[in-house]
Amino acid sequence: MTGTFKAACVQVNAQNDMRANVRVACDLIRDAASAGAEFISLPENVAFMGLNSKETRAAAHLQADHPALQAFRDVARETGVWLLAGSLGIRLDNDKLANRSCFIGPDGQVRTHYDKIHMFDVDLPNGERYRESDRFNAGEAAINTETPWGTLGMTICYDVRFPHLYRALAHGGAQLITVPAAFTRVTGEAHWHVLLQARAIETGSFVFAAAQCGEHPGKRQTFGHSVIIDPWGKVLADAGTEPGFIIADIDMAHVTSARAMVPSLQHDRDYSLPPAVSKESAA
Repeated sequence: MTGTFKAACVQVNAQNDMRANVRVACDLIRDAASAGAEFISLPENVAFMGLNSKETRAAAHLQADHPALQAFRDVARETGVWLLAGSLGIRLDNDKLANRSCFIGPDGQVRTHYDKIHMFDVDLPNGERYRESDRFNAGEAAINTETPWGTLGMTICYDVRFPHLYRALAHGGAQLITVPAAFTRVTGEAHWHVLLQARAIETGSFVFAAAQCGEHPGKRQTFGHSVIIDPWGKVLADAGTEPGFIIADIDMAHVTSARAMVPSLQHDRDYSLPPAVSKESAA
């Protein structure tokens, strides 16, 4: 890992009109690139936020012919940036869907992709109900990839609640971690910042969390507050609740210094799991 660079997170309010969503996202990518960003991350579901599973499935495409991915490849080539295409609904060969994050080089080529591992199946106190597993196949592989500045670990949204995934990415070499998200307003107000800061601190890594904001079809509300966080847990930039982008200077030397001050990645130990406690013995 070496050097410094400018990184940006784009924040959008995607609806169920893919063409309009992609146009807005590409315009913001151009704006961020004009501001000096060399690496840009987009949110989860950046191209489409559907009303229901039927809409989401209808909007999905095979990766090879996904119109949103092609547009993002084109704008990466146009601007010369490294682009993390948040996540898209990708149709798999078995006709099921993946919630997939694609990492695109400045030549417009997809360098690698990551399929979201942890599915958001939740009933919230305000009555909102989410069953992501009804729409998507869960991924099965953690993914690290190389950038000009260091190794990038790829995650998506609900993954942030599973710290062992981030630990594994860091042990695999990750110094930069992306968390594109469409975090609900309810859970975002309670947990968004603290979870992301914890993942940055635990791994001694920069965290880039580009997010959805505002109200979407079906009155779904997302939290916004795209953030860039340094390896010490400091929030370098926060987008608030409106569409736009944030940008920050990234100095990879901060990864080295944070991990030297708290070298916890060197101190993992194997241990046996606790035995299950029955209700009878716990009484």
